[in-house]
Amino acid sequence: MALIAVIDDDPDILEASRLVLESKGHEVITAEHPEEGYAIVKEKKPDLIILDVVMDEPDDGFFLAQRFRKENIQTPILMYTSISKAMGLNYGKSDLVPVDDFVEKPISPDELLKKVEFLLKN
Repeated sequence: MALIAVIDDDPDILEASRLVLESKGHEVITAEHPEEGYAIVKEKKPDLIILDVVMDEPDDGFFLAQRFRKENIQTPILMYTSISKAMGLNYGKSDLVPVDDFVEKPISPDELLKKVEFLLKN
């Protein structure tokens, strides 16, 4: 199956994501900070990146996604967000937010797996 990097500062989200993804045979690597996430993506070259928007700073996920794309890392990125509903924001793929899809936290295991499988096929 696929190697998936999950980058999120919430240990509960990391563990829940790991359990759901590993239950379907995926290998999961995790990071709690943007720099650690950058390092594991560069070193391990995952098939998919799941990235939180808010980590140490409110926009860390956006900047990390931009950094990956500037360095021509074309790995699909699924972005976790918990701020869009609360703030009335509606994100879409753009140069500012160069990710392939968004999911609102909390996410159901079924929805997470559906998004992951779709991104891995494309």
